[in-house]
Amino acid sequence: MHITDLIHGNRHFQKVRFPHYEEDMSALVRSGQKPQILFIGCSDSRVTPDLMLDTKPGDMFILRNVGNFVPPYSQNSDFHGSSAVIEYAVSILNVRHIILCGHSHCGACRNLFELPVDAKNYIHLNKWLELGESARNEAVALHGNLMDREQLYRETEKLSILHQLENLLTFPEIERRVEAGELSLHGWYYQIEDGSILCYDGNLRRFIEPE
Repeated sequence: MHITDLIHGNRHFQKVRFPHYEEDMSALVRSGQKPQILFIGCSDSRVTPDLMLDTKPGDMFILRNVGNFVPPYSQNSDFHGSSAVIEYAVSILNVRHIILCGHSHCGACRNLFELPVDAKNYIHLNKWLELGESARNEAVALHGNLMDREQLYRETEKLSILHQLENLLTFPEIERRVEAGELSLHGWYYQIEDGSILCYDGNLRRFIEPE
């Protein structure tokens, strides 16, 4: 795909698709956004939240980063881009749901096992991937001797979703709202092979097809 393809795509959107959303967009401009959902997904180009969930503008506040990772809550004054999005969605937009969506064939989870050799050129990436180490270690401990490498990647992807949900609960405001019944957390696993989603069931302790 070339840059000019994107420009032509925008013109097509303006002429063909935007008219279907024009009334909604006018309302969103007048009243501001009021999404009920924060969607946390991977930056992977194959993960397309609006497309795969058939949503409209204004439906979801979206955070995408490498590996759909969530850094634990921190009070230091560093630049916390992902945490800022989470804070804004929860404390200002007052979302009612947070979906933590991982996916199959995730490059971040694969790189937990295959780190770049020239580490000095990947300072930020290697630091960020530390957020997935607990999932990798658990996957190896539970299944390392029983699975081939691809199966181990799939298991790591799913376990990472659970670990990132735990990190979300380190945010005091999220913990408070969850305990008060004002906010719900959801763990989803998107299978890019067929476009389907599995949802984590805490009672069954596994990912299942949604009803």
